[in-house]
Amino acid sequence: MPVKNANRSTPAFQHYKNVSFETLAASWFTYDGWEVFLPVIDHDMKTDLLVGDGTSFYRIQIKTFESNDESTYVENKWGDAQIDFVICFSRTANWGYILKPFTQARKRLNAPGNIKFHQHPKPFMKAFNRI
Repeated sequence: MPVKNANRSTPAFQHYKNVSFETLAASWFTYDGWEVFLPVIDHDMKTDLLVGDGTSFYRIQIKTFESNDESTYVENKWGDAQIDFVICFSRTANWGYILKPFTQARKRLNAPGNIKFHQHPKPFMKAFNRI
């Protein structure tokens, strides 16, 4: 049986968790037939994924948080970067939200207009198609 022997520092382990959700979203978009591009560097551009359907492209920022509370606040970490969507994943529950980027410092996750999804490909894509 394989055994993981690596001991990650807390910041490194946090980064691994975040990247795992970026990869998860990328796989769901790919499964649905979207073209998915992963930037080599997204410093100051705040683009974790670029998805396209052949004619239109969308810049996406992925955020994760440690909460079961849907009324938790999302911090605007992208500033005025030109992104199209923010996808938020709960790391402790089996749901997330898709939202349009906002300019204020923070916004409630379950604010009107934000679309909740169950962490599974079909409900995720159904939510993405609604936004």
